[in-house]
Amino acid sequence: MKVYKPEWHCTFRVNEGVEESASWKERIAWRLRAMADKLEGGGRTIRIDYSVFPRVSREEVDGCLGKGFEVTQRLLTQLAHHAACEDVMRDAKAELFEENYQH
Repeated sequence: MKVYKPEWHCTFRVNEGVEESASWKERIAWRLRAMADKLEGGGRTIRIDYSVFPRVSREEVDGCLGKGFEVTQRLLTQLAHHAACEDVMRDAKAELFEENYQH
């Protein structure tokens, strides 16, 4: 009897800036991205590199990325909520946040 063994691999990498080993083309591209971020303001450019075998469609990859960014949105919203609550507490009960606070 033949034994079948599924084989796959997936790599996923996110870059927020140019790497030291980057080519001159990559360096120029990152400079353009940085200029675009400054012109638009408030944004952040990232580059996503991935390799999936066996091949999956671009639509499937886009769906996965979209779901990941939805999770990111929820997490950032939670962080903002927690920060807002802490700000209120710091204003209302500043003594609780003093370094040498004694019970």
